[in-house]
This record gives sequence, C-alpha cells and structure tokens, in this order.
Amino acid sequence: MDPFYIVSLIFGVGSIVVMTILSAHGDVRNFIDIASVFCTVGGTTVATLISTHYKNYKKVWQLAVIGAKPPKENPRDIIPTLVSFAEKARREGLLALEDNIEELDDEFLKKGIQLVVDGTDPELVKAIMNTELNALATRHEAANKIYRDMAALAPAWGMIGTLIGLVLMLKNLSDPSQIGQGMATALITTFYGAVLANGVFSPVANRLEEYSRVEYTTKEVMIEGMLSIQSGDNPRIVEEKLLAFLSPAERRQARQSR
Repeated sequence: MDPFYIVSLIFGVGSIVVMTILSAHGDVRNFIDIASVFCTVGGTTVATLISTHYKNYKKVWQLAVIGAKPPKENPRDIIPTLVSFAEKARREGLLALEDNIEELDDEFLKKGIQLVVDGTDPELVKAIMNTELNALATRHEAANKIYRDMAALAPAWGMIGTLIGLVLMLKNLSDPSQIGQGMATALITTFYGAVLANGVFSPVANRLEEYSRVEYTTKEVMIEGMLSIQSGDNPRIVEEKLLAFLSPAERRQARQSR
C-alpha cells in the first residue's frame, strides 16, 4: 500500500469531516440524508452502467485497490536487466538469452526477448510489440474512462437531487418555517455529488492515468532495449538509449545506483 495515498486519503476525508462538524456546531446530522445518498450514488451507478460494459464496471473496486498501491513497474528498474542481456548477447550470442527468458516476470518482455532469440525480423518484432503496447493502452483507457464518467456524472446527479428537493419545497410554500430546512436538504445532494467527483472519482482517475503512463513508458523502454540487443549494439550504447526515456534526475539516480 502506498503510504502517501493513505495519508492523502485520511487527510482529505478528515478535512471534510472536520469542516462539517465545525459548520454544524457538532451536529453532523445536518449533512446526512439517506434519500440524497440514494439519488447521488444510485444515479451515478446506473448512468455509468448504461454508458459502459458491465465487465469493465466490475473492475471499479479492483482499479481503486490498484491505485492505492505503488506502481508495479518503473522504466528505471528494467534498464539494468536489458543492459545485462545486451552484454550476454554480445559475449555469447542471442541464443544464450534463451536460458534467461523463464526468469523474467514480465510477460511483455518475455515475449519480446523470445521473438529476438527466435531470429524474428526486427521490423516484425517492433510491429508485434507495438501492437501489444497499443492494446494495453486501449484497455487502460477503457478502465480509466469509468472513473472519468463517474466524476462527470456525480455532480449532475447531485444537481438532479437538488432540483427534486426544490420542486418539493416550492410545492409546500404554505409553511414558511420549513423553507430553510427544505432548501438545506435539497442542496445536500449537490454537496454529495461534488465530494464524490472531486474527492474520489477524479483523483483515482488521475492516479490510474499516471500509472498507465509509467507502464507505457516502461514498455517502450523494453521495446527499444530488445531491438537494440537484436541489432548487436554495444551495451553502453544500449544503456544510453534507454536512459534517454528518463528525466535528468532519474538518469542521475540510475547512474549512481550502478
């Protein structure tokens, strides 16, 4: 679990709770309305289900858990492996890499190195691996879109709940003493929608997109590395090619860790 994620979540939720307690002078019941919860959460859920395939929607909680963990991949971490493969290939030939393929945990890299060892044409290797990479990006985009849709829909359903409340309030104007309470109840759904969109759905979507970018870059590093190994590049040249994908700060860290 990513500690920064947990701390941020606790701080964010805590800030809202403290604000509501202070605003309500300790009586948080003013901010609790079951009908508003059903309208906002239920409406958002139904609208999302209509706009996406159910098999993608089933991944909502799984994606939230993924977002709570540090990224599994980092382009900097794979560079030493690719450089060591380049050194072995230069020393013993490409076929010698077959002994190391089963040791790899990443199926993408394993497939690419296997194609290289099998003597597949470099252009075909590049085409196959880029197709795999594009398919990965498409799957990630479909998953991330769910949270983007929910971030857009939650405020809208909050507003719908507010409109329902206002209609009911305006129909009972005969009792002026109830107008203030009715208005407050009507606005709670807008509050719920704004909190869900900006405190949950959008941050999770942004985090997942960041993870997708990291994974995409890692796969690009793998493709560049396997093609350089296949072409017989000097290991030092291979390393410099792959370090070019990193920021200057990450390059310094990678060189210092050698």
